[in-house]
Amino acid sequence: MTNFPWLTTTILFPIAAALLIPFIPDKDGKTVRWYALIVGLIDFALIVYAFFVGYDLNTPGLQLVERYPWIPQMGLEWSVAADGLSMPLILLTGFITTLAVMAAWPVSLKPKLFYFLILIMYGGQIAVFAVQDMLLFFLVWELELIPVYLLLSIWGGKRRLYAATKFIIYTAGGSLFILVAALAMGFYGDTTTFDMSAIAGKNFPVNMQLLLYGAFLIAYAVKLPIFPLHTWLPDAHGEATAPVHMLLAGILLKMGGYALLRMNVGMLPDAHAVFAPVLIMLGVTNIIYAALTAYAQRNLKRKVAYSSISHMGFVLIGIASFTNIGTSGAVLQMVSHGLIGASLFFLVGATYDRTHTLMLDEMGGLGKKMKKTFAMWTTCSLASLALPGMSGFVAELMVFIGLATSDAYDFRFKVVMLILAAVGAILTPIYLLSMLREMLYGPENRELVTKQNLIDSEPREVFIVACMLVPIIGIGLYPKVLTQVYDATTDSLTALMRSSVPALVQQEAATPKPSNSMAALTAPEIGSRN
Repeated sequence: MTNFPWLTTTILFPIAAALLIPFIPDKDGKTVRWYALIVGLIDFALIVYAFFVGYDLNTPGLQLVERYPWIPQMGLEWSVAADGLSMPLILLTGFITTLAVMAAWPVSLKPKLFYFLILIMYGGQIAVFAVQDMLLFFLVWELELIPVYLLLSIWGGKRRLYAATKFIIYTAGGSLFILVAALAMGFYGDTTTFDMSAIAGKNFPVNMQLLLYGAFLIAYAVKLPIFPLHTWLPDAHGEATAPVHMLLAGILLKMGGYALLRMNVGMLPDAHAVFAPVLIMLGVTNIIYAALTAYAQRNLKRKVAYSSISHMGFVLIGIASFTNIGTSGAVLQMVSHGLIGASLFFLVGATYDRTHTLMLDEMGGLGKKMKKTFAMWTTCSLASLALPGMSGFVAELMVFIGLATSDAYDFRFKVVMLILAAVGAILTPIYLLSMLREMLYGPENRELVTKQNLIDSEPREVFIVACMLVPIIGIGLYPKVLTQVYDATTDSLTALMRSSVPALVQQEAATPKPSNSMAALTAPEIGSRN
């Protein structure tokens, strides 16, 4: 059964199903939404089945490998596989996208086109995490831009065209750096190849590694997003609908973190040794700046959007920690925020559908009228502020411990960065709890209550949030249920990172190094720069 092309099937099935939507006889959108939900459930079931049948938790390398010649004249092949970096995010993609289809139930404007774009995104996002060819990666990276642009520009708010245009300019501009770097890496040396494993084995000069790393970093900084290339995100979230919110926060942002680990760290470890302190400082900047900005926001969507930017800062710190627990925490934070961010943005959409306002000044006392919504908002916000017992707490704690125990940095540098990151972590409950206080507690806004028919959450909405809270709490109570999926891969990746730092190589002379030709290159000692 493991010889079956599982990954290719999970990528192409939703795309092929989307192409059949125009032929579905449907006037009011009721048939097409059930069709899209069934397709989403089937594809997610295929992903889960492939995971249990063909994925070995103890194997650090690529699994479920599928290679087919595509354009041999260009050295391009259809190459997909999964390992500990990609498999958790492929599972997350199937889970969140299926729930997003269910969240899109009220969509009445051009429903066929809406679900067509959602299913195209479904296949494209799985492909981003699965492809192992650099040019193919660039193509699928670009593929998901078009559906997001259309979803924003057609179904967005009043400033939807501005937000969609800004999104496409930022992300398409960043993608050019991926293309240039991919071509440079593919054509370098005696052999021309775009296979990621073969490229990782090429012996790039250190100066070239630094240029390639910088190009990739710019592209992925837009997607993650990293300050100061983050400004498209609040605008996009400010105009998007609830299901698009879920896809943006739950999956799209994770592409940047995944690509940083896959390419910047896995292919350019010596350049990573030089850039790592910069990543930590950028991560701390993300955490504090976005938390302070979130506190100042009066618009509910923008407040939650800036909280996403803040939480992504922990991913950067974990990636640059040079420790097993820190790298593991970065991956865990991506999955955790995918669940938490999607749940919060879904609640934002559900609240707006009832109140028809996003301004906190116009809310108040909603908890009295909408008790189920009150309970869900409180629980998801507590998860976002990293309450112990939930996934966010475990992920952030692992990142903190990873940096604190890292022997790659000077003691003073670690203390300063940890204190600043802790300040940002303290700001998170301040702005989230103040948001809950203004929205759910206090006196009712009589004008709002009188004008709008405030009804509580329906069973469909409760089910969607409950589906996300189950893994959030489950991972928080027993993190191994997730970490065992990727520990073998992240441990191998961390060993590769550490082999690029001379001081750490001397300390671990007795430890076998990962087989990668780039590990022999020299890089400045990180601690000496701090």
